[in-house]
Amino acid sequence: MLDEFGSREVWEDEDEPSTHSESEESGGSEGSASEDDNEEEEEPGTLDVSAVEAEQEIEGDFDRLVKNIRLRDGSTSTSANLLTKDWDFDIEEREAEFKDDLRAASGVGKNRRKKGRTAGPTLSQQVKGLIGDGNQAYVDNDLPEAIRIMQEVIRIEPRAASAWSVLAQCYEDLKEDQKALQLRIMAAHLRHDAEEWDRLARQSRERGYNQQALYCYRKVYSLDPTNVDALWDRASLAKEMGDFRTARNAFLAILKRFPHDLTVLRELHTILIELSELPTCATLLQEALDHYMKMYPSGQGEGEDGGFSRMDLLLLADLYNVLGEHVRAVETIRHGTRWLQGRAEQKYWDLYEDDREYDLEGWPPRPSATEGAVVHSGGYVLDTNARHRLAVARIKMGDIEEGKLHANAVLSEDVLDYSVLFAEIADAYFEREMYAEAKPIYELLGGDSATSSIYILLQTAACMRNIDELRDAADVYEHIRLADPTNNDAKMKLAEIYEIMGEPRKALDLVYEVIDSRKKRGKGVSASTPDDASNSMSTSLFAEDKAKAKAAAARPRLTHAQLREMEVEKEKEVIKGYRRLKELWAGMLNEEEEAEREWLVQAEKLVDMFRETRNLFLTSRNNPFRGMFPRSRKREQTHETEAEEEDMASRLQLDMERDSLARKSARSGEKPGAVNVFRGINFDDWLRLFMQYCFTLTKRGQFEVADEILRHVMVSNAYQPRERQDSIRLAIVTCAINAERHDIVVEQCRKIITHNQFDDEPLRILMASLASGLRSTDAFITSTLQKHLFREMKLSDTAVKHPEVLRWNNVNKRYAPTATAGGTSRKGGAAAAEDDGEDEDADENDMVVDTPHPSASGDKGFGKDGRPQLPTKSNPVIITIYGQICIAAKSYQSAIFYLLHAYDYYPDDPMICLCLAIASAGRAMQRQSDNRHHLIIQAMAFLSKYRTLRRDDDQGIREVEYNFGRMFHQLGLYSHAVRHYERVLEMAEKAGDDLFAKEAAYNLSLIFVFTGATPLADALFRRWLSI
Repeated sequence: MLDEFGSREVWEDEDEPSTHSESEESGGSEGSASEDDNEEEEEPGTLDVSAVEAEQEIEGDFDRLVKNIRLRDGSTSTSANLLTKDWDFDIEEREAEFKDDLRAASGVGKNRRKKGRTAGPTLSQQVKGLIGDGNQAYVDNDLPEAIRIMQEVIRIEPRAASAWSVLAQCYEDLKEDQKALQLRIMAAHLRHDAEEWDRLARQSRERGYNQQALYCYRKVYSLDPTNVDALWDRASLAKEMGDFRTARNAFLAILKRFPHDLTVLRELHTILIELSELPTCATLLQEALDHYMKMYPSGQGEGEDGGFSRMDLLLLADLYNVLGEHVRAVETIRHGTRWLQGRAEQKYWDLYEDDREYDLEGWPPRPSATEGAVVHSGGYVLDTNARHRLAVARIKMGDIEEGKLHANAVLSEDVLDYSVLFAEIADAYFEREMYAEAKPIYELLGGDSATSSIYILLQTAACMRNIDELRDAADVYEHIRLADPTNNDAKMKLAEIYEIMGEPRKALDLVYEVIDSRKKRGKGVSASTPDDASNSMSTSLFAEDKAKAKAAAARPRLTHAQLREMEVEKEKEVIKGYRRLKELWAGMLNEEEEAEREWLVQAEKLVDMFRETRNLFLTSRNNPFRGMFPRSRKREQTHETEAEEEDMASRLQLDMERDSLARKSARSGEKPGAVNVFRGINFDDWLRLFMQYCFTLTKRGQFEVADEILRHVMVSNAYQPRERQDSIRLAIVTCAINAERHDIVVEQCRKIITHNQFDDEPLRILMASLASGLRSTDAFITSTLQKHLFREMKLSDTAVKHPEVLRWNNVNKRYAPTATAGGTSRKGGAAAAEDDGEDEDADENDMVVDTPHPSASGDKGFGKDGRPQLPTKSNPVIITIYGQICIAAKSYQSAIFYLLHAYDYYPDDPMICLCLAIASAGRAMQRQSDNRHHLIIQAMAFLSKYRTLRRDDDQGIREVEYNFGRMFHQLGLYSHAVRHYERVLEMAEKAGDDLFAKEAAYNLSLIFVFTGATPLADALFRRWLSI
């Protein structure tokens, strides 16, 4: 018994009809609302009755199950055959039983059940003796004998619970947990323990037996109707499985216990939408809104207490608009918004049929309905999304003028932010046959690639046709035809327009084209599918994988030879496309419009094909790309049949090319087995293609697409070596600079700094990428970058002063402090990371997930083992940058502290001296400063040393003069500042360029305006600051 779990018996195939519940046959359909709305809070007196009925129902399940198995076994009575079948329950048939449980729990409705025994059977002396022998065999650890005896006990008396339990324990000791779980479920039918059913449900769910888990959760609720957690787990699991009807029933049962609970309602909302039960969803939300408006009359129902929110209000209005109840949608927005704003008592606004309560400034005045006098509008704030619902409802209900006011207010917003709202307003106009109003909105949406779609273009063309702009409509349909050649509807509508315009030949060609397309599509659909394979072995009581098996059987699989043939064709296609790209590359770089357009089309095909290749994006990134058909040593030794000779020849050609490439890769130091070519193109050429494609997209305003492509390529196994990772990150930085996404610049520079520990070049890249500007300064002083550089600065200092403290971390591929030095507590490695717990992305950005490539072992700054070389002297670069961040954040005192450290390390650097002068002057200007004169003298001293270090050439002299003028300007010594600014202008005049001249002229004009010398300022603007 139970030593084979292969065959499957399904209850729906039974010859004997089920008699477990008369109410199942006459109680109505599963989805009826009346069955689900009868659950109420149980009274104490009804709990005992429902518990007894639940136990009887569960034992009835057990009796029918055992009877069915016996019938399946036939007339033989040997223990070897008995109960060797696997069991299966029909979940849809059992769902009706679950509703009976809900009715029994609430005490509503009659439910006649088959009565069963609750105390268990009276065991005969023979059975008792066998159970004793089985227990003794288990104690003696003779598990096969114990299993045999307990199988015999179950054959004689299946309701002996102890036999099932011992049998389950035997299989658990044999490490056959799945069989043990089945047996424990059978035993649970005889114990009526809700906690045990809950435990079995969780175990079933962990093993992926979802149908079995649903059954167990139903038993939990049957035995313990107060266990709402079981209902929630059942509902959540059913929702994950896509069994929305079961989830709906469970959520509705929870809602009866916790009326108007918005957490449940929000889960239930999506399910009811999937089931198209929109009226039920609207009713539940409306009742919840009424409840919260009554509970919080002052409008305090929104917020952290879980009350009715604006989003719930919008959902309710959307439901009413979809159901055609536009008047109720208007009332929902007006009353709900008024209540949320704490104005529920202002019911006098309901006297007006219009929405003057939410008029915007500049709208026409509203006349009074009685006296003809002008009534001032309320002018209360109305969210754009709520105003959109009002606009759609007003337009659809025929109140056009009022709807246009709201629609125009929404259409004045940014189309990229509210494209969905724009489209719905246009659809409302279209539905009212107001094509002239809908057309410009559709055209606005269709004019931007971010908001355009085939649907928008079809609607645009339909509007044009209805207002007799046939030629324009034909042009739009032609555009759709080019963008989507398979769109037969657009072709037929275009044919109709050609017929109206008197061009029957064009129309006929289009009709023939549609007919041919449908014939080809019909042939493709009529392909034969193989028969369903036999069910694989399963250890669940339910047909868990029945749907999956059918779906898999419906998909024909290609042979290995066919796959190789397809790969050869794809490789030829890629090589041809790349050759065309190289021909167009020069024209694209010269910004020739036609060449750039064709180059983008070809590049997009290749990029999408690369990204859709699963072999290039394996789960383990440390494994290099080994080709589309990586060979195993065992397969290399197998012989092919004569029927596959041709396929073998083509495969050998591919293998020879792969071996040649593998040898080249081995000579270059790459990992053994790695392939550096994909479909005839070297990975470096692929990377160059990705970068140029993304650069072009960024220039055309599609930075988000470019960023997504580069980030996706970065996780490919082909681009895990360090130098390729850095190249891709630099490409992302380049695109982000062009798109002015300085946050992404900082993010990628941080990762490059992390990957190249103790290297100054990434720091210089960071500074060059954030050259100047307000937004770049904001990105430069973000707390995440400050903390990151602070950690790197402390690690660099530790590496110089206490290198024995640092240990190499093979996981992060970085050095990190692991001990204390000199009796002082280490506070800069792991401890610093703990201190910076609020730095959310520190772990992500500071973690190196790729392994160092062996080819990088000879790179500058890396040792032979691929590890970065530890610094031997203090580095002023990172300290200076940290001091500059403090200056930009106006933390001048901290800036002076760090910059003086950098000055100690390198006193002859003009940048450090200039930064110290700026920080000292800035600190002197702050109110907290108690030694202003000393700081000013210090600033001038560093500035003088900066002048000494920079006066080497003409450019350096101009820079010095400008900075001296800027310093005197800040100190209010305008006469000295003017003298230095004028020297800059004089040198620019002599050299014939404008190096530092525009900046000096602008600052000098500010001084002239401030001192009243306006004509001098005007002359400066005309000479230096005019275009």
